[in-house]
Amino acid sequence: MEMQNQQTPLERLGFDQSDADRLLAESLEFKGESLWTDARRRLKKNRVATWSMRFLILFALMSFFAPLLPLRQPAEQNLPNQLQPPSYTFGDSNYLPLVAPGADYDPVKMTNIHGSLTFVDHWLIQARLGIFGRWQTGHWMGTDAMGRDLMSRIVWGSRTSIKVALAATLCSLLIGVLYGAFSGLMGGRIDNLMMRMVDVLYSIPFIFVVIFLITVLKDQEEALAKYGIGRMTVFYIVIGAIYWLTMARVVRGQVLSLKNKEFIEATRVIGASVPRILLGHIVPNVLSIVIIYLTLTIPAVMLFEAFLSFLGLGIEAPEVSWGTLASDSTKAINPIRIFWWLVLFPSLAMGSTLLALNMLGDGLRDAMDPKMRGKD
Repeated sequence: MEMQNQQTPLERLGFDQSDADRLLAESLEFKGESLWTDARRRLKKNRVATWSMRFLILFALMSFFAPLLPLRQPAEQNLPNQLQPPSYTFGDSNYLPLVAPGADYDPVKMTNIHGSLTFVDHWLIQARLGIFGRWQTGHWMGTDAMGRDLMSRIVWGSRTSIKVALAATLCSLLIGVLYGAFSGLMGGRIDNLMMRMVDVLYSIPFIFVVIFLITVLKDQEEALAKYGIGRMTVFYIVIGAIYWLTMARVVRGQVLSLKNKEFIEATRVIGASVPRILLGHIVPNVLSIVIIYLTLTIPAVMLFEAFLSFLGLGIEAPEVSWGTLASDSTKAINPIRIFWWLVLFPSLAMGSTLLALNMLGDGLRDAMDPKMRGKD
């Protein structure tokens, strides 16, 4: 009995010191992986998702730097060149024909020509004039019924689609994630009341609500302008405000499965406040689901914006969006002649972007699935 008490725990298990050193050396060689590291590694192996992400990055950069590119003015009308098929002429030096050569840069005039511009856009246009001068590309994708360059309108129209998608994404993050996480964490009557409010909002046909709000606010543009609120701002807020409901439900379901875990109970024991538990422990653990859902929401938002613009309730001239291009393309289809470029190129731009977003969303879903960890 005394000999057994003198044995070390390793010796009692049948190991000696050399075995312990060997096991320790092997454990030091093994490096664990976090969920994000494992997800990134598996995402890289998904070629479809990887190439979709690269395409979307290039698409976003092209949209952001559209004022820097030597494109034609998206709202410039040239009736003698209306409905011209794609031309492979390299370009000309007739950019900004209404601005005298050597004239000082006028932000107001540029805003009237291009639509709403930020200070970054003004800076990019000045850089474009410094790099390319008055040179501009040819009608590589043809012109529309007003003689406007189609390629320029597709590129500038993508900026509007991205803005609307970002507005909806921001609303989903700020409202949906916090609302759903708080509801799931509190539970009980608070959770029941908050989810019933979501159910009531879900029962409202939002397409009619959005059309009603945009139509009513359209008559109040002057009153809203006094507070610095333009029609585009209202348009972004209305669209973004209806896409947080599903996010709230998704996040609530994830929080319900996390709220009774040991690490959450430990934070309660040490006296952590509800905001600290919510923002420091709950939200970071549902980010993977949030990211996946957002990549699948953005295509729906883009289509919804295109639908409203198609009905004439969205973007107004001189602004341009993919929805207005879709509306123009329907006028190009008639029994006598089909102006195919007005249908083909906008469809390719929108279709390829939406397909890439969906492929990236599927790839992220597979990469961040906890059940797939360690499996290739």
